[in-house]
Formats: sequence, structure tokens, C-alpha cells
Amino acid sequence: MAASWVAALKLVPWGDVIEATPQILQAAKKLLGTTQKGNAEAATAALDGAVGEPAIPVALQLQHLRDRVAQLEREQQESAMLIQSLAEQHAQVVQAVEVQRRRQQWLTVAVSMLAVACAGLLVWVLTQ
Repeated sequence: MAASWVAALKLVPWGDVIEATPQILQAAKKLLGTTQKGNAEAATAALDGAVGEPAIPVALQLQHLRDRVAQLEREQQESAMLIQSLAEQHAQVVQAVEVQRRRQQWLTVAVSMLAVACAGLLVWVLTQ
């Protein structure tokens, strides 16, 4: 069983995975950082607007909201690209594992047939 996993891992294009890993990690960190930063800014803006009268003019609040929506849209697009990249890598791994599963089945059949043939040969030799 361990040999099949090793063989499956050999089929994965590790060069591509390793090459893409820093980009994916950087994108994930950037996405996490902008999301946390954006959440802090949104919370601050909500508190400023919630206490009594607005601290900034309505036009500036509207511009701030537009900027925030644009930022959220960019983050959503970055998230979608990251998810797509991870999904493609996942599909490659699944495909490699499926190939290995089929090979393991054929190998199991071949080994079983050899075992039966060896047992038959042994019986034939012992009866001679």
C-alpha cells in the first residue's frame, strides 16, 4: 500500500507544484493581510459613524464606501484566482491517484495470477 502512494506521488508534477507554491503562499498572505486590515478599517468607520453625528461629511463617507467595495471586489477576484489555482493542483493530484489506483488493481490481479500459477506448479512438482 505504501508503494502505491510513493508511485502516486511520483506522478504529481512536483516541479509545477513547487514552482507555484511561493506565489500561492504570497497571495494567501496578502489576501489574509488585506482582509484583516480591511476589517479593522471597516470596524473603525462603523464606530465613528455610530456615535452621535457622523464625524466626516456624507460625500467622504460615500467615497470611503466606494473604495471599500472596490477593495472587496479585488480581494474577491484574488480569492477566486487562488481557489482556481488550488483546484487545478487538486485535480492533478486526484488524477495521479486515480492512475495509481488502476495500476494497483492490475498489479493485484497479476500477483494473484502468479500466486495461483506458483501454487499449481508447486503442487505439480510435489506430485511428480
